[in-house]
Amino acid sequence: MPEQPSILFVNRVFPPDRGATGRVLADLAERATARGWRVTVLADGAGEAIVRRGVRVVRTGAGADRPWARGYLAALARLVARGLTLPRHDVVVTMTDPPFLALAGPLLSARHGAALHWCHDLFPALLPVLGVRLPAPLAGALDAAMGLALRRHGAVVAIGRCMAARLAELGVARERLSVVPNWADPQIRPLPREGNPLRRELGLGGRFTVAYAGNMGLAHPMDSVLDAAAALPEAAFLLVGEGRGRDAVARAVRARGLANVHVLPFQPPGRLGETLAAADVHLASMDVRAEGMLVPCKVAGVLAAGRPCLFLGPAGCEAARRVVEHECGMMLDPRDGAGLAAAIRGYAADPERRAAEGARALRAAGLWGADMAAERFLAVAAALRRPAMDPVRVAPMPERPRG
Repeated sequence: MPEQPSILFVNRVFPPDRGATGRVLADLAERATARGWRVTVLADGAGEAIVRRGVRVVRTGAGADRPWARGYLAALARLVARGLTLPRHDVVVTMTDPPFLALAGPLLSARHGAALHWCHDLFPALLPVLGVRLPAPLAGALDAAMGLALRRHGAVVAIGRCMAARLAELGVARERLSVVPNWADPQIRPLPREGNPLRRELGLGGRFTVAYAGNMGLAHPMDSVLDAAAALPEAAFLLVGEGRGRDAVARAVRARGLANVHVLPFQPPGRLGETLAAADVHLASMDVRAEGMLVPCKVAGVLAAGRPCLFLGPAGCEAARRVVEHECGMMLDPRDGAGLAAAIRGYAADPERRAAEGARALRAAGLWGADMAAERFLAVAAALRRPAMDPVRVAPMPERPRG
């Protein structure tokens, strides 16, 4: 009887912790278990080892609250130390929370089997975009160390073609690169706007509504969104979520007296569908400097909700390409508030366009989901288990739907 394959995922967060990487990890881990893998997830924080939907979840132990940089470094140390004590797994997967976890992949591989890096954010390249300025010698050393570590992984999975190109520039061999885009939360379903509970709670009535639902991080500029809100007092704007930039956004809303902007906290998973359905169109924002370093995962959720998406970011980003190729929204300059306001006016005046783009968004969402992503990811992991590793090539994206 063939030996059961085993895989260890290492990431700082895992449900019930908040975080996009933890959510997609949970989706993938459960599907790996269903496909016959023995799956362990190592996450940070307190708690005994448990089995959650067939996945063994191990925690490092309680970690003290610290400023984010030192907190990430402490979490990294705990994850590596605990990972070296776990029983051997055939494949060990490092993710990008905390930011430099890829550096630990080769070390953990010495205890376990092949190292696979699942890249969601590309560090240290992303640090300047987040406002973190390092001394030139330190920045150069970290760049070199990250490039070396990535090249020592058996395979690297990127969440977009733009990111795969960046990784290739770092010297990762193309035959070791694969693309597995993030997917929408499987709980998201297209829901009607009429009768929406969140709209009732906020007293939105029939007002045209624009939403940004997701991380308000430092790589997600919001100035143009507030400029558009100021130019469109007749429309309602919902800014939903958390992140290091959220407090600054809330202060700016108050300072500018934007009564049509509602800044809402993180919404629990059970309310995700109705939160997305509360809007007529959605926004996704990304700093143009971060192209290839991250891919906003919120776009996939917007498409699954059947709403048009206005992507405010670089044209080469995977998210922009998805919106434009499937004709389910627009790509705009994230610094152009007037252009965004004009685009929103166009959507507000054209319900037929919104309906058509919403239908195309649903079709696009149907081309890629958690099951398909799990198949592709596990094929990469399975190839690493073989004595002579098969080439792991960049997998093609789903084709654009016809019609």
